[in-house]
Amino acid sequence: MICYEHPLNERIRTLLRLEDLFNKIDFFSNKNTAHEHHATLTALFEVLEITSRADIKSDLLQELERQKQILEALRKNPNVSETALNDVLNSIKITFREMLDLPGKVGEHLRENEWLMAIKQRIGIPGGCCAFDLPSYHYWLNLDPAQRHTDINEWLTPFQPVRNAFGIVLFLLRKSGRTLQAVANQGVFQQTGSEYAAHMLRLTLSNDLPCVPEISANKYALNIRFIPSLSGQRNKTYEGDVTFKLTFCNL
Repeated sequence: MICYEHPLNERIRTLLRLEDLFNKIDFFSNKNTAHEHHATLTALFEVLEITSRADIKSDLLQELERQKQILEALRKNPNVSETALNDVLNSIKITFREMLDLPGKVGEHLRENEWLMAIKQRIGIPGGCCAFDLPSYHYWLNLDPAQRHTDINEWLTPFQPVRNAFGIVLFLLRKSGRTLQAVANQGVFQQTGSEYAAHMLRLTLSNDLPCVPEISANKYALNIRFIPSLSGQRNKTYEGDVTFKLTFCNL
């Protein structure tokens, strides 16, 4: 099975992008070659771009506080595990304090590093990080991998509260899902009505099906069109019926 997640507002879209970038950072930073550590910095600079454009710190603090209030109201619900509830609430309280203790804007420690900012400026240029463009970066990439690991961890550590915060928000979002079994007749699925409003949709279908979903949604309607996955014909609709699971996730 393969799962497609589709955010329905800009805030969730930003959090999913950050999650994807940090997953890439985890993968490449744990390797040892210069190319993999270059990929780590490329993803890290993309994180910096995202956090520069949005007030991530304020948004996450507000959302953590809102989720804490919602969860506190569930204490007397007999269908809710008190142990699980306390675990999540404790995680929220710890992360909230860590976020408050973050000095300045998210990623400020990187913006104050002139050496990293010089690399960031060149990294957006095709082939701009060749050894003759950035000899000091070339030197760093040829250091012992252990030294590079130390530097990367130093640059990543201040981001940990942010990672914990959006991790909690996305965990609660995914756990909130209401799932139904659906069929797209001749590759098309449509629903209308405000009961289908959500912050994120999750579609799960067999990866044997040679098609991918194109989703458009607003508070009035949901439209899903499946198109052939590898044909490059975006205007062509998959002609078969597609059975899939559709999950509506709300914070």
